[in-house]
Amino acid sequence: MMVSRKTIGWAAIGVAAVAVAAFAIFEHEVAGPNGAGQGGMPPMEVSTSVVTKQTVPVYLDYVGTTEAMRIVTLQSKVSGNLLEQVVKDGADVNERDLLYRIDPRDYQAALDQAVAALRRDAAARDYNRSRQSRNAALAQEGWVAKDAYEQGASALQQSDAILAVNEATIRTAKLRLSYTEIRAPFNGRLSRSLVHEGSFISADSGTQINTLVQLDPIRVTFSPSERDFAAIAQSRKDHDIPVEVTLSEDGGEKFTGVLSFLDNVVDHRTGTIVAQATIANTQRTLLPGQYVQVRLLLAERPDALLVPKVAIGSSQLGQFVYVVNEGRVEQKFVTLGAEVGDSVVVEKGVAEGDAVITDNLQKIGPGAPVKPRS
Repeated sequence: MMVSRKTIGWAAIGVAAVAVAAFAIFEHEVAGPNGAGQGGMPPMEVSTSVVTKQTVPVYLDYVGTTEAMRIVTLQSKVSGNLLEQVVKDGADVNERDLLYRIDPRDYQAALDQAVAALRRDAAARDYNRSRQSRNAALAQEGWVAKDAYEQGASALQQSDAILAVNEATIRTAKLRLSYTEIRAPFNGRLSRSLVHEGSFISADSGTQINTLVQLDPIRVTFSPSERDFAAIAQSRKDHDIPVEVTLSEDGGEKFTGVLSFLDNVVDHRTGTIVAQATIANTQRTLLPGQYVQVRLLLAERPDALLVPKVAIGSSQLGQFVYVVNEGRVEQKFVTLGAEVGDSVVVEKGVAEGDAVITDNLQKIGPGAPVKPRS
C-alpha cells in the first residue's frame, strides 16, 4: 500500500502537537499556576542577608617592607687591643650599655702624666705668684726695678696659661680613656661581632667592630599610587592616619602605628610615591627587611551598603547578586567598593532592605522560584 509524503508530514505534525500539549499539562501540574510547586518539586530553599546601611572604615591596603629607624656600625675612636666583649652577639641592649672594652693602660698612663704635669706647673705658678707679690711691695719703695717687676708679672701670666693647657690636656686624656669603653648609642640589637678578644682595633683605618640596629619603633616603607596620594594627603590634614601592619595575609600578628612620612616626588616610571609609617615594635618581633601587609585607615564612611562576599557572583556582563523578589530570583548587577571583613561595600546596584541570596548560587537563576530559610 503506497502512502504519500504529504500524508506522512501531516501525521508528524500531529504527533508533535500532542507531545507539546502533554508537556505543558505536565509542567502545569508540577509547577502549579503560580510556579509554586503544587504537587511537584518545591521552590529551592536559600539563605538570605538583608542589605543594611552601616558606618564602615575606609581602608587602603599595600605591601611594604620594614626598615630600621637607625643603624650604626660600631667603631673605636682610639686604637688598641680588644680586651673584652661584654655582651653576646645578637643581644638586645639599652642606651649607654657597655659593649666592648679596649685595653686602657696606655690611655690611663697618658692621663696620669697629664695630671702630674698639672701639679708641677701649679707649683711653679704658686711660686711666681708669691714672688710677684713681694716684688709689688718692694717696687713701691724703689727696691725693685720696673723691668724686673714686669718680668715677674709676665712669668705669672705664663704660669696661668700653662695651667690652662694642662687642664685641657687632662680633659683630652680623660676623653680618650673613655673611648676605650664602647657603649650603645641607643636601644637596639647587636649583630655578629666582627672582631674578637686580642684583635688590634685601629682608629685610623676604621676597624668595624659590630652593627647596632634600632628595632623599636621600626619603620615600614610602602608605595601608594598617585591616585591614592590625594586621598591620603587630604585625610592627613585632618588627623594622624592610623596604620596597621601584619606579617601575612592570613591574619598574622598585628602591629600599629601612624603614617609619618610622604615623599615630595612621584616616581614617573611607576606612578607611585614613597610613604613610611612608624610602627611600635615593643617585643622586637619585626626585623628590618621583612615584607608586610600595610593597611591605612583613612576615614569612617557612614551609610554604606554592605553585602556578604559569598553573595557576589560574576559573569561576562559583570558582578552581580541575586535578591528575592516576590518569591523569585532577581539578578542585580553591582559596582563594588572596599572590603570590610567578610562583607563588601556595594556602591551601586542594590538598595537598603534587599534580601540578598547567599548560597546555592550555582543552582538558581533569574526568575527561579525560591523560598528564604527561616
